[in-house]
Amino acid sequence: MTTNNPRALSVFEALESEVRSYCRGWPTVFDRAQGARLTDEDGHSYLDFFAGAGSLNYGHNNPVLKRALIDYIERDGITHGLDMATTAKRAFLETFENVILRPRDLPYKVMFPGPTGTNAVESALKLARKVKGRESVVSFTNAFHGMSLGSLAVTGNAFKRAGAGIPLVHGTPMPFDNYFDGQVPDFLWFERLLEDQGSGLNKPAAVIVETVQGEGGINVARAEWLRALQELCQRQDMLLIVDDIQMGCGRTGGFFSFEEAGIVPDIVTLSKSISGYGLPMSLCLFKGELDVWEPGEHNGTFRGNNPAFVTAAATLDAYWADGQMEKQTLARGEQVEQTLLAIGEEHPEAGPQIRGRGLVWGMKFADPARATTVCKRAFELGLLVETSGPESEVVKVLPPLTVSSAELDEGLQVLAKAVRDTA
Repeated sequence: MTTNNPRALSVFEALESEVRSYCRGWPTVFDRAQGARLTDEDGHSYLDFFAGAGSLNYGHNNPVLKRALIDYIERDGITHGLDMATTAKRAFLETFENVILRPRDLPYKVMFPGPTGTNAVESALKLARKVKGRESVVSFTNAFHGMSLGSLAVTGNAFKRAGAGIPLVHGTPMPFDNYFDGQVPDFLWFERLLEDQGSGLNKPAAVIVETVQGEGGINVARAEWLRALQELCQRQDMLLIVDDIQMGCGRTGGFFSFEEAGIVPDIVTLSKSISGYGLPMSLCLFKGELDVWEPGEHNGTFRGNNPAFVTAAATLDAYWADGQMEKQTLARGEQVEQTLLAIGEEHPEAGPQIRGRGLVWGMKFADPARATTVCKRAFELGLLVETSGPESEVVKVLPPLTVSSAELDEGLQVLAKAVRDTA
């Protein structure tokens, strides 16, 4: 289903930087989108199991959110507000407190650090260092936390780190859950380094972790591992930062991905689907006693994206006030898991390993090139899926949370065919 017009992509190839990436795997010009489907300018329809890399949890042009946004724009509501008080920001904060924080008994202050996930991570790292007076931050193997320098320093992917062009300092990697296939006790290496005065590890200010590593290959941390990590941080006077940028906002079931483990991180970063509509927005949440910022000590020109506040509040009211979204996501997740397991059983010798939670799943292939081939074939058949993992060896399934059961089955059958066709 590539474009029928060979000139359609020429302006992108002529003028746009070589840094573009997703468009290379999906060589067409998209024109419209609604729900779980995109349509290109030639009229071809594609099921979207990419969801804006997790920023479209509620689908494209969700009608409830679109109505709220149009109404706000038509009444000349504030668009750009820096950190000024606005009616849109107040409505979001009140809704976020009433629908998300208070029912979960979470004691967080809310910071608007800028429009993107890496802005949230940078602010979290700065705050942790300011609070503890130490510069070192521990991250985990195969982590991804963003593309600015501070975020890259706690990111594991060698290719992305190399793009920095300078040494990335003050970050120390430790093994993620099951990194040694269960052969080494959890945190053995980490605790030994912390307690050994000759280890060379500076006392960390914080530990930053994803409960499910999305870009790292859909690596799922066990609840008991996360609880043990929180206990370790408390014993060693380190702050625990959970990066919930891709896995938060309901992706794993609960609104926050750490809810299942029963932990309360010191700092949480959110972005991607927090606006609900794909509009740029991010949050840094932290316990009240950590709010040691001086006014203006961290800021950003576009931290007051009021249209995003409008759609964010509408999203919380529409999808999180009654608890049904979590139940639906878990049910859809079981549907995905069963189908992916069946795909694996079709190919017992070269079949993929299946792992995931909620509505984020991965199929890891022994031959890394196979994952890319499967994604290419899926596109030809009308399905958008991407790869992840350090060698792009995982096919990543990330549909909108609002996808219907029928659409989900349709896309999974296309994916099964793509696996068969590339065997």
